[in-house]
Amino acid sequence: MSNPEHAFQELARIFSSRGNQVLEIEIIPPSLGATFLQDGCSVGIAKKALVQAYTVARALFFKTLMPMSEDDLQSAILTKAQSTNTVTAITEVMLLFDCEHLTACNWRKRRLCAAMAPSNAQDIPNQIPAITELLEAELTLMSSYQCSPLHRHTKSPTLWYHRLWVLRHLLERRAWSTEAMLQLQRSELEIILRAGELHPKNYYAFSYMRQLNALLAQRMAGKPDWKAEAALPIVNRTIEWCLANPRDISGWSFGIYELSRVPDYTVRAHALEKVLKFSLDVGWEGESLWTFVHQAVKQFGLESVADGMGLRCILETVSNDSPSTQAALQKKSWQTWLDRAKVYWAVNGQNDTS
Repeated sequence: MSNPEHAFQELARIFSSRGNQVLEIEIIPPSLGATFLQDGCSVGIAKKALVQAYTVARALFFKTLMPMSEDDLQSAILTKAQSTNTVTAITEVMLLFDCEHLTACNWRKRRLCAAMAPSNAQDIPNQIPAITELLEAELTLMSSYQCSPLHRHTKSPTLWYHRLWVLRHLLERRAWSTEAMLQLQRSELEIILRAGELHPKNYYAFSYMRQLNALLAQRMAGKPDWKAEAALPIVNRTIEWCLANPRDISGWSFGIYELSRVPDYTVRAHALEKVLKFSLDVGWEGESLWTFVHQAVKQFGLESVADGMGLRCILETVSNDSPSTQAALQKKSWQTWLDRAKVYWAVNGQNDTS
C-alpha cells in the first residue's frame, strides 16, 4: 500500500530516468495487486496511486514552481543535479493526471522560453544543455502521453497545441534538409495515427497534422514542389490507415485534405481505386468511406475512375420508371454511391455487407 509521497517519488523517478525515450503508460486495475509495474518503457500505474502522486505534485507546484522568476528558471536549467529532474517531473505528473492543466503546461513553456532566452545562448553557451535537446525531450514527453492508452490524453487540445508550439521552436533552431523535413513529417504522421487508433475520430490529432503541414510548407516556401513531394507518402500511408479503420470519419476527411495537396491526377485516381476496390470486395456500407468517395469524385473529377470500377454504368441497366430510382439518380451525396454499390453487389452476386 503506497502513501502519497511514495507514489509521487516513484512516478517522478520513472519520468526523470526516461532520458529521451517515449514511455507507454497505462492505468492498471487494482485487481493486479500492484501499484506500479514497469518493463522497460512500458509503465503501469494504479489509478489510486496516480491520484496520490498528483496531490503531492500539485502542492509542490504551487509552493515551489509557480513563484519562480525567469532567473530562477534559467538557474534551474543550468543545474545538472538530480533535483532538477524532480522539479520538471512535478508538472509531468500533473499532466499525466490532468492533461488539460493549462497552468502546468504553460509553466513548461516558460521553462523552455527561459532556456531559449538570448542571454543564455550568448553568455553561457557551453554550460546549458542544448536547446534542441530540451525541445526534443519535450516532444518525446508529449508522445508518451499521446501514444499511450490513456483516457483523455490522445485527444487533448492542450497537449496537441503544446506539441505544435514545441515543434515550431525546434524548426527555428536547427538546419533542416529536405529529407529531414520529410522524415519529421512522416514520424509525426505515425504519432497522430497511433493517437487515432487509441481514440477513434480524433479530430484534434488530425487538425494538428494539418497545422503542422502548413508550418512545414511555410518554411519550405522557396521549394515549389515541396507540397506535392511531401504529400505523396502521406497520402499512401493515410489511405492505408483509413482502410484499416474504415469507420473513422476524421481519418477519411484528412485523406481528402491530403489528396487536395497532390496535383497529380494519377495519384488521386490510384487512391480512389484502392478505396473502391476495398469497399466493393468486402461489401462495406459505412457512411464515412462513401463520404470520402463522394467528395473525391466531386472535388477532383474522378468520375472516370468510378465508371471503370463498374459503379455508374450499373445504374443505367436499372429501370428509370421507379420514383425511388429517379430520386437516387438525382441525389448528390454519399448515399448515391452506396446505392450504386448495392446494385453492383446484386449484379455480381455479392451479398456480404459490413
